[in-house]
Amino acid sequence: MSRTTPLILATAVFMENMDSTVIATSLAAIAADIGTDPISLKLALTAYLVALAIFIPISSWMADRFGARRVFRLAMLVFMIGSVGCAFSGSLAEFVIARFVQGMGGAMMGPVARLVLVRATPRHQLVDAMAWLTIPGLIGPIVGPPFGGFLTTYFSWHWIFIINIPIGLLGMALVGLALPNEQRNRPRRIDGKGFVLAGLAFALFAFGCSVMSLPALPPLVGAIAATAGIGLGYIYMRHALSTEYPLLDLRLLKVRNFRIAIVAGTFFRLGQGATPFLFPLMLQLAFGLSPFESGMVTFAGAIGALAAKFVANWIFAHWGFKYPLVISTAISGAGILAMGFYTPDTPIPLILAILVFTGFWQSTFWTGSNAFTFADIEDKDAGQANVMSQVWGQLMFAMGVALGGGILELAHRTRGGGELALADFHIAFYVVAAVGAIATLLFLRLPKNAGHQLMGGPHMH
Repeated sequence: MSRTTPLILATAVFMENMDSTVIATSLAAIAADIGTDPISLKLALTAYLVALAIFIPISSWMADRFGARRVFRLAMLVFMIGSVGCAFSGSLAEFVIARFVQGMGGAMMGPVARLVLVRATPRHQLVDAMAWLTIPGLIGPIVGPPFGGFLTTYFSWHWIFIINIPIGLLGMALVGLALPNEQRNRPRRIDGKGFVLAGLAFALFAFGCSVMSLPALPPLVGAIAATAGIGLGYIYMRHALSTEYPLLDLRLLKVRNFRIAIVAGTFFRLGQGATPFLFPLMLQLAFGLSPFESGMVTFAGAIGALAAKFVANWIFAHWGFKYPLVISTAISGAGILAMGFYTPDTPIPLILAILVFTGFWQSTFWTGSNAFTFADIEDKDAGQANVMSQVWGQLMFAMGVALGGGILELAHRTRGGGELALADFHIAFYVVAAVGAIATLLFLRLPKNAGHQLMGGPHMH
């Protein structure tokens, strides 16, 4: 297999990753333009992540049913339509809907790209192929913030969405030319009832949590939506445990390491999800940096993350899973805590150095945690375990945005309103760091040899 296939698939991953990091840099500018406040815009970030959580579970079924190549091209098209919608939004509601459409496309692009690659690649070349798929995905967050900040500062924020159109058209053309029209597996029956129940539960719960802390709508609306979401979630659980092929197989939570990876990962993601929302806003609203300057600061974390990709496997192969997971979550949490002490006088090189260092350990955590999730999972359940960890992960990132924005708004109101102040951001970072620290405590309880069956020498990925 040539390297063309993973690189073509990577155009989609690049577009998606760049987009999600770009928007954080431009929130303040978009809010000013469509006549809302930056905290309300967290609804747009949440909408995107919720769309991912709803549609990722059916992506592999769609690929089996309609052919991965066709679904992949359709996903890119949907993503581009959502991008155009974002660029032409004139209100918060329009922007949130357009982001949701983008998320529907994004939900299909990543997992289907992985699926196409796994089916088109001989097993012994898979590690290499996956690396080629992920590298452009890692470059997105490095290029995204400075590039998005540059467009927003010197042109207008609309361009950060319009730029997706040529990238997407190129990707669609290349997919048509170069990707094999692969054989399909017979799709197993889709759990339609589960899809509706889980999708509504996710959407109502995330929407409700976001709205409760929104200045725009009455908190009661949020409380009712979130409660309805929890209720539907309970009905889904009963349904999943009594169905042969549920959409998300909750029986896997009986597997100890999988359960710990999911639960500890929940707290870690809540902390990490809030940061890309809070940090660029603090740099712009409280420090007075332009979107471009803020992007030039925030991208430092991605450089650390890229560096970690080269040594993370070695770290886990040598030290096992327990201690690197404990250390990486502790350092990542300390990095968030540090943000609560930054002031406009803090030297930028110091902030950059801390971002690179914490970015390195965050990335190390993702590498280890992605593998550790599958430590005790049988081959036949690997697909389900992958979908569950991805869906839950996206949902917790969305909750992290809601949590960060909610505490920011609460601190702001308690102080008596007015402009958002530096102190409001500091309180939000302290709380978010404390939530993230729970992950470290949970990983400390792992047995020393946890995940030892993954230690197949240096090839652990």
